[in-house]
Amino acid sequence: MENRTGKGLSFAKRIYGPRVLGTALCLISVLAGVYPLAPPGGLLGLLALNGLVWPHIAYQLARRAKEPFQAERRNLLCDSLFCGFWVAVLHFNPLPTVTLLSMVTMNNIAGGGWRLLRQGLAAQLLGMLTAITLFGLGWAPQSTPAQVVACLPMLTLYPLAVGWVCYRLAIQLSEHKRTLSALSRTDSLTGLLNHGAWKDALNRKFRTCQHEHSQAVLALIDIDHFKEINDTFGHLIGDEVLRHLSVQLGRNLRDTDLAGRYGGDEFCVILPGLSMAQACDVMERVRLIFGNYHHPQAHGLRVTLSIGLAACRLELGDSAAWLEEADKALYVAKNTGRNRVSVSVADNLLLT
Repeated sequence: MENRTGKGLSFAKRIYGPRVLGTALCLISVLAGVYPLAPPGGLLGLLALNGLVWPHIAYQLARRAKEPFQAERRNLLCDSLFCGFWVAVLHFNPLPTVTLLSMVTMNNIAGGGWRLLRQGLAAQLLGMLTAITLFGLGWAPQSTPAQVVACLPMLTLYPLAVGWVCYRLAIQLSEHKRTLSALSRTDSLTGLLNHGAWKDALNRKFRTCQHEHSQAVLALIDIDHFKEINDTFGHLIGDEVLRHLSVQLGRNLRDTDLAGRYGGDEFCVILPGLSMAQACDVMERVRLIFGNYHHPQAHGLRVTLSIGLAACRLELGDSAAWLEEADKALYVAKNTGRNRVSVSVADNLLLT
């Protein structure tokens, strides 16, 4: 309900400005057509009320409603009812009739599609029948020059206002799309790339390195004994440990490095443009800084990292083979005492 209410208020706010402009311009068009017919003063007062006061009433009705979206759809039907009424009062003068009906119909399609269009047509017909009942049926096939001039602002300014609203809406939708795209690629707990997004980045970086013969090092990071941390101190503390590692990665990596949460307590980093020795220095710094972590509510908590490194080499067939090399190096780090940085066998031979 809160979501629908928020969307409804936004909808009402978008329509408010164009309705204020549109009804004022309609007032000019209708007045130019009605005035030669010597209308009663009450009719002119109703026209002024519709053209100048109704938009504000409509907005307040929508703003105060429990479901603003539905209230605004009812307001659009009222617009259609008023439009049909004034068209019949104008004795169906062709130019203002087409102008008014087309603008209101455009609003109905934009606001509710075919269903609101059909309901709007029915409301227009009801408005016409009401005016015919009160003032009789008339026909004015000719538009005077004054009536033509009076319709020009409606034909030019109102579509401009509606176009601007549509443009702003398209910009907002584009921003929402980018935000949703970013969220779909981001791990909600750490803010790093999630598993799928990081695997895509790994594939792209592997192809780039193979094509350009450039350097890159892959690091797999595992928080030692993380299950024991959760069992001893609770999952909330465990989540804090995960977030702390992500913060330290953000502080100690470059903007060009790609860090992600591979799953559970395992993280992964791509370090482009670095030699293995440089990558070792970076990961060793991360390991030492992370090892100094202390949580005020978890006395006795000690955290360490095991890290496996593998360079992207030409003989590797694909990114999966690169990842496997780093995983083997991580396995060595975890089985030789943990809390250390280990280099893949092939890269270790090159270093020595």
